[in-house]
Amino acid sequence: MPEVDTALRVLLVTAPAEAAPALVRALVEQRLVACGNIVPGVRSIYVWNGEVCDEQEVVILLETAAVRVDAAMQAIRATHPYACPKIVAFDPAAVDRDYAAWVVAATTAPPVNG
Repeated sequence: MPEVDTALRVLLVTAPAEAAPALVRALVEQRLVACGNIVPGVRSIYVWNGEVCDEQEVVILLETAAVRVDAAMQAIRATHPYACPKIVAFDPAAVDRDYAAWVVAATTAPPVNG
């Protein structure tokens, strides 16, 4: 039996709290990510269009198969309310093999019918 590719990536995204659940649900239903965790209570201070902004946001942590990163990032950009959303992909140094296999299986299955 051939070895199954269990490489996964973690995507870090910030968003307004009201937009996060629909964004994560759409990504999961499309099988672009296996799971999304919405962490509330983030205060982001940054420069945008020459001005310092101070916003309340949430952090979204998403797990996906390495081969699905580009498609997931494209979908996030297409539906995110920001013109330039933060989307950072991390390559974990170690992941439980069974969990990684679940992520890969979940992101290669047919889309869920909402």
